[in-house]
Amino acid sequence: QEQLVESGGGLVQPGGSLRLSCAASDIIFKFYAMTWYRQAPGKQRELVAGFTRAASTNYADSVKGRFTISRDNARNTVYLQMNNLKPEDTAVYYCNARNVALMPNDYWGQGTQVTVSS
Repeated sequence: QEQLVESGGGLVQPGGSLRLSCAASDIIFKFYAMTWYRQAPGKQRELVAGFTRAASTNYADSVKGRFTISRDNARNTVYLQMNNLKPEDTAVYYCNARNVALMPNDYWGQGTQVTVSS
């Protein structure tokens, strides 16, 4: 069964860093574009950072210069390095894989909580 498994969330002080990981099955990693989303309490889910099928990257304006998305093809894993974290980064972070030409179009991870607080 194809799946995404996230890890790496936790509690960190403002200005700190965390690295999230998203491990994918072979088919997902090879054929789907990988993206990180987040959802804060009472807010809609929003895109944080992602790869396109052409392997370019895009970031939300709010995280540019602080977050970096990367991938390890040997491990079928996508990472989100988050530096200089702010309280407004507090959210559940989700890994997403998307390919509108395949069924299913989307896979979602279970989510990992990131809390930025002193």
